[in-house]
Amino acid sequence: MSERKPIESWLTDMDGVLIHEGVPIPGADRFLKRLRESGKPFLVLTNNSIYTPRDLHARLQRMGLDVPVDNIWTSALATAKFLSDQRPGGTAYVIGEAGLTTALHDIGYILTDTAPDYVVLGETRTYSFEALTKAIRLINAGARFIATNPDETGPSAEGALPATGSVAALITKATGREPYFVGKPNPLMMRAGLNAIGAHSESSAMIGDRMDTDVLAGLEAGMETFLVLTGLTGPEEVERYPFRPSTVADSIADLVDRI
Repeated sequence: MSERKPIESWLTDMDGVLIHEGVPIPGADRFLKRLRESGKPFLVLTNNSIYTPRDLHARLQRMGLDVPVDNIWTSALATAKFLSDQRPGGTAYVIGEAGLTTALHDIGYILTDTAPDYVVLGETRTYSFEALTKAIRLINAGARFIATNPDETGPSAEGALPATGSVAALITKATGREPYFVGKPNPLMMRAGLNAIGAHSESSAMIGDRMDTDVLAGLEAGMETFLVLTGLTGPEEVERYPFRPSTVADSIADLVDRI
């Protein structure tokens, strides 16, 4: 196997890598500070489509983590980029929060429930039966089905929450139509992020806490991959997958000296 090029740009997941249940993971501040000082391009990625980059910047800043708005890439932004490329100036019926609706407004999309081009499903803490019923009927009438990410559950202090992937499965069961998932592990999200910072996959690294999204996405995009054990994947689970990360680390603190 040929040697990889030195890492010149970094992509890192947010939940489980930099923060856990609203609390910074020890070493995350040092890692981000080293990245900023190095001048190397970097992005903080999240499959969560609830918040805009400005929202996330403010939330992280309150935790003592300084991530500029332009260095945040969400599945909502990736979904908007995909739809803008596929059907510029289109229409969509959206189930989601401000992170998703703002991203679609910013690309010139009209949000409507009258014969939309797409039904776009994102993350929200208030999925309603009425909205899901409307989405099902619009998809049955011919709207294309898009979902921001395939995560089936999300974390909370009280335990797992149903996430976009679970709700998408409900809609698929009712319509017989599978969605196109834009977020991780789709390498489309990674490549769009790399393009946004002018980076190349052969000299980039992806850090994540999930084998099935973060590591798989980085692997399929051609990047070096780091799995940290501060999130959803335990060390005993790594061997269950048919693919491996380049490196397994206890936490982001162990990667500060790699920059």
